[in-house]
Amino acid sequence: MSVQFAIPAAETPAANGHGEAHSTATFKALMLGSIGVVYGDIGTSPLYALREAVMAASEASTAATPQAVLGVLSLILWALVVVVTLKYVVILLRADNNGEGGTLALMALAQRAVGKGGASIVLLGIISGALFYGDAVITPALSVLSAIEGIKLVTVTFEHYVVPLTVLILVALFAVQSRGTARVAAFFGPVMCIWFAVLAIAAAPQIMRHPEVLLALNPLYAVSFMLHHGMIGFVTLGAVFLAVTGAEALYADLGHFGKRPIQTAWLFIVLPSLALNYLGQGALLIADPKAIENPFFLMFPDWALIPMVALATAATVIASQAVITGAYSLTRTAIQLGLLPRFEIRHTSEAHSGQIFIPRINMLLLLAVILLVVLFRSSSALASAYGISVTGTMVVTALMGFVVIWRVWKWSPVAAAALIAPFLFLDITFLAANLLKVFEGGWVPLVLGGVVMILMYTWRRGSKLLFEKSRKLEFPLAELVAMLEKRPPQRVPGTAVFLTSDPECAPTALMHSLKHYKVLHEKNVILTIMTAPTPRIDDAERVRMEQLSETFSRVTLRFGFMESPNVPKTLAIARKLGWQFDIMSTSFFLSRRALKPAAHSGMPRWQDLLFIRLSRSANDATDYFQIPTGRVVEVGTQVTI
Repeated sequence: MSVQFAIPAAETPAANGHGEAHSTATFKALMLGSIGVVYGDIGTSPLYALREAVMAASEASTAATPQAVLGVLSLILWALVVVVTLKYVVILLRADNNGEGGTLALMALAQRAVGKGGASIVLLGIISGALFYGDAVITPALSVLSAIEGIKLVTVTFEHYVVPLTVLILVALFAVQSRGTARVAAFFGPVMCIWFAVLAIAAAPQIMRHPEVLLALNPLYAVSFMLHHGMIGFVTLGAVFLAVTGAEALYADLGHFGKRPIQTAWLFIVLPSLALNYLGQGALLIADPKAIENPFFLMFPDWALIPMVALATAATVIASQAVITGAYSLTRTAIQLGLLPRFEIRHTSEAHSGQIFIPRINMLLLLAVILLVVLFRSSSALASAYGISVTGTMVVTALMGFVVIWRVWKWSPVAAAALIAPFLFLDITFLAANLLKVFEGGWVPLVLGGVVMILMYTWRRGSKLLFEKSRKLEFPLAELVAMLEKRPPQRVPGTAVFLTSDPECAPTALMHSLKHYKVLHEKNVILTIMTAPTPRIDDAERVRMEQLSETFSRVTLRFGFMESPNVPKTLAIARKLGWQFDIMSTSFFLSRRALKPAAHSGMPRWQDLLFIRLSRSANDATDYFQIPTGRVVEVGTQVTI
């Protein structure tokens, strides 16, 4: 089974014999798709970013001064240039893992380059993955709240309906996830194009009335603001960072759209629209400092408020959708890389393997998002919780990016450090500024990230201890095969496939089958399923077969970390390698372990119990590997850990 993303494959249609016109049309479609999916998060930042930054800068005074507005504006504009454009669009989009991006794809790439000493790389991957879940919870809550708050400007009586309306929209959003995003995604691009056009158009009159706001394009205003405002300037940086949240999505969605469409959309549509809108809000604040209440919506005339609230709500739902599907993709990758137990994964599209739905993650995200909305009740209160998870992820991405530039791109350590150091310094500065908000709400992503980190570390550590303990108790496969060929037990017709994680040792299911049934099938296959450190595997490298004896063979199936294993379909490839089998006369033998805590183990008792709980919650291997349930025999064993 070769799982392909249809979209990236279309990036080079000329190679497949298609014409130049088709190539152009495909590129435009990819660019439109990237505008809808990739830029939803960063595209909705104008709803709250400038407001929060100017309010932070004005903390020591009663109103925002023109100099403070220009300084904050300059910080935001140059953050967009340096962090998003230079770090992500120019540099990190080139650090792809066979076309895939994102922190876990980068982790796998860096780990492969480092080799055996990659434990610290895995730890960085765990940290970034855990922090992303914090982002996935906060983004829907903050984005939708900030959009719905626009109705308060229509009439104060609507103020009491903001939270209930937000909860209602979020419940509806998570409820439709199981239906898949294919149909809805078709509207994402056009809606976000309208959104970015409106951002630019609404700002133009404000800029023309107060052209002095264009002085913010001079980076000296940003430097001067930081030098003259001391601690207030540092605190303001934490709010300025809200303007670049969503930059990680550029990298994470690389595999879906490709590098050039994402870069083109950013440079020619998204960045100009965002810059104009921030300048327009700044011009409004220079003219009317009281507009700080909600400078985004106050740029529009009264008659346009209701339509703009509706459009902003649609844009924030799209931003939320992108981060929710990102959480599904991250979870699948984490499962494949051995960082989380198996969860039920449903495919919502026959054409695109990337469109998946994970019920358990969907429910946990919904509960966490609603809890945040009810607890914080306003986008301003929630904004304090936002930056830490994203800045933390960016710091980790920069560190792993250094490893890739050094070991994969073959740069010297000095040159790699010289390239990454300025970005890392900026990321750490933003992180430090956001950490000042820990007691105002910043504890939320830290708690969420901490919980996920403990779960990931416990699962990885427990799985390793279980593997080592099981290996000590198991019998070498080569010796067992030699014994069985020399003195064979009673044979029964058909093929038996024994699944095992260690192809060198006899599977527990095989040993128990011989012990209890005292029979052996005519053909026996020791099957191991491995996850490669690459997103996808070619069919030519998918199946490896080794004949151990006349009746025993060893088969290894390899899947990329972005693929969902389908054992029966993949075994069909083995026919070309000479293994003739009939699925209806084949039985799959799996070992189901019942774990018990040991008196002495490599983990604290609480972690033992947590690992056992996680193991019990894991999805059945039969379902996860898509094996027909009628062909499966499960053999129970008890293991202490």
